Amino acid sequence: MVQCTQPPPQLKLPESKITELTDDENHDSPPKPEKRTRMHHIERHRSCVVTLSDIELNGLQPRRLLQTIEKSPGGSQCSLHEETPTDTNASHRHAIADAAWEALKRSIVYFRGQPIGTVAAIDKSQGAALNYDQVFMRDFIPSALAFLMKGEHLIVKNFLVETARLQSREKMVDLFKLGQGVMPASFKVHHRNPTQKTESLLADFGETAIGRVAPVDSGLWWIILLRAYTKWTGDNSLAESPNCQRAMHLILRLCLSEGCDTSPALLCADGCSMIDRRMGIYGYPIEIQALFFMAMRCALSLLKQDSDADFVNHITKRIQALSYHLHSYYWLDFQRLNDIYRYKTEEYSQTALNKFNVIPESIPDWIFDFMPSRGGYFIGNVSPARMDFRWFCLGNFIAILSSLATGEQAEAILDLVEERWQELIGEMPLKICYPAMENQEWQIVTGCDPKNTRWSYHNGGSWPVLLWLLVAVSVKLGRPHLARRAVELMEQRLAKDDFPEYYDGKAGRYVGKQARKFQTWSVAGYLVAKMLLDDPSHLRIVALEDDSHSRAPFLKRSNSCP
Repeated sequence: MVQCTQPPPQLKLPESKITELTDDENHDSPPKPEKRTRMHHIERHRSCVVTLSDIELNGLQPRRLLQTIEKSPGGSQCSLHEETPTDTNASHRHAIADAAWEALKRSIVYFRGQPIGTVAAIDKSQGAALNYDQVFMRDFIPSALAFLMKGEHLIVKNFLVETARLQSREKMVDLFKLGQGVMPASFKVHHRNPTQKTESLLADFGETAIGRVAPVDSGLWWIILLRAYTKWTGDNSLAESPNCQRAMHLILRLCLSEGCDTSPALLCADGCSMIDRRMGIYGYPIEIQALFFMAMRCALSLLKQDSDADFVNHITKRIQALSYHLHSYYWLDFQRLNDIYRYKTEEYSQTALNKFNVIPESIPDWIFDFMPSRGGYFIGNVSPARMDFRWFCLGNFIAILSSLATGEQAEAILDLVEERWQELIGEMPLKICYPAMENQEWQIVTGCDPKNTRWSYHNGGSWPVLLWLLVAVSVKLGRPHLARRAVELMEQRLAKDDFPEYYDGKAGRYVGKQARKFQTWSVAGYLVAKMLLDDPSHLRIVALEDDSHSRAPFLKRSNSCP
């Protein structure tokens, strides 16, 4: 194994250099002439580190790193010795982690000399950057969790402060003005005058996005991240600041606004979430509903005690109504599927069982073979005459982390993952949804989207970033063997393939045809997963405890595990 006579020095930023962006600074003015502040050096996991400073990251190969003989940064000679299988595996894992930290560090974006976020990808081999050179709200979440768990709080605080400020801007799409509570999908640092080094932030609220859809999930993720920052640091001052309190109020008032809808779920268009292209999720997708539930629960713990009592009461009632709705109509297991299969139609009255008039013949054939007798999950969508039976990973795992799912349901969701491992995990974790749409269905639903062909991208593609969610729910439920199995599977290829955005194929065997390399949330998702496994106490940053009194009784359709 690779050994060093002494460990490399730890590079630490002097305390005098640590500053932060504040609300009363003029961010369009030139930065101060002092040196640009850098992030603390990420501490290494082993005594000898094969550094990447002189290695082109795009050519990174972990097995080459393990065979590299070089002097440590302190000048001590490293030597290569014969390795036992255990040592080889450990060295391989350390090399992957070191490569991931180096990639994450390279993705950091600075604004006026301060770290403010991470770009979506640092792959320069793809030609046009499109919007992968921007800081995305949802993409930054795993990066933020990784930084928090490593003690790098400043970048997360700056991100929260600046995105709250961007929210207050007027948001126009053509001649139409968006709601005040809309958070940006992404932003980038704009150098308005390179000579004077004048910087400003340009935000995208959907007006330049592919499909021109504003993100519904950005504001929900923002509240969840604010709670994570507060929980981890113990610093309540940021959440209690006027800007953050106002941001939460605007987000939730937008989501809680009353209208003609008879459902407590949040009505959303296609493309409003992680699945940001047309994929037939229009209506009430489970991902958004689970995030909405979690964001409301997080907000209740963050709103100041002198907040409007009627507003807090409104949130509490919506949590109860949403929980009732999702448990009653979205939960699916073997017995519930059998009930739907025997539905009668054209029922009228409060006592109707088939309240959405779903035609049993519309149940897809694949679900009968996919549904095991042991296990269950929240289906993708419910609306008049329609039940989207697809499995959506993010919505189900957020349901567990937010305690939307009962203990029995949470176990059933993991039971399903274990029973259907080949379908949902395959050779590269983790399917974003299952199954893929094909042929005429793909043509009609996606509009012949060439990026969302079957088993690719959002249409059944495998996304490494989702690993951290699988690990988090496995740790929460005391089943870390599932998490370890998935992590070991990913470590066989992730770094060797240069941390791609997604994988294609029914088993996730192939690097995605349009996947960017060194996708930042693939990097960060792996790091968060590793840290959660190494120290399960980190789970408190992303998981909410069960609060059953906030959940109204729901219709008991069937047992989760018959």
